[in-house]
Amino acid sequence: MPGQLIVVSGPSGCGKSTVIRGALGRADLDVQLSVSATTRERRPGERDGVDYYFMDRDAFRGHVDRGEFLEWAEYNANLYGTPSVPVFDALAAGRSVILEIEVRGALQIRHLSPTALFVFIKAPDFRTLERRLRLRGTEDEPAILRRLRKAREELAEAHWYDVQLINDELDPCVQNFIVMLKTYGCGG
Repeated sequence: MPGQLIVVSGPSGCGKSTVIRGALGRADLDVQLSVSATTRERRPGERDGVDYYFMDRDAFRGHVDRGEFLEWAEYNANLYGTPSVPVFDALAAGRSVILEIEVRGALQIRHLSPTALFVFIKAPDFRTLERRLRLRGTEDEPAILRRLRKAREELAEAHWYDVQLINDELDPCVQNFIVMLKTYGCGG
């Protein structure tokens, strides 16, 4: 039986990566995270092929031209995409796969795979989201303002997702995410 495709989106700073990581370590879940490709600079501690496949714009465009991405989009002046072969291989082997992608990419997947589960994670309010972005300390003020503008656009699209999770407190949000994954057949 093929695995379930789970698409997770949400604004920068909502905690989606932390929620996903909290669920992935569970032995009773049969789910893996897809590794995206990107043209953005590697952050300290990130590893190529583990956190992202890091590449330049020409290499990325080559993958696009060859149809090797399930979806791809430009975000914050960088390109991001989901390599299709590892996702299809995992699904065919019966493993569920989480795609952590932005809203435009999720819309592309919605047209390709209407049976996928779409999950939107958000902070309890916009002020909390802004505070989290600033506390990360990874970007300058113009970049934070761009992310906040983008967050407003993404929040306006949350209505079409199958499930919306509010990440007010991390542990309850992770538990709700795990329950949702099990409900949709991702238990081990």
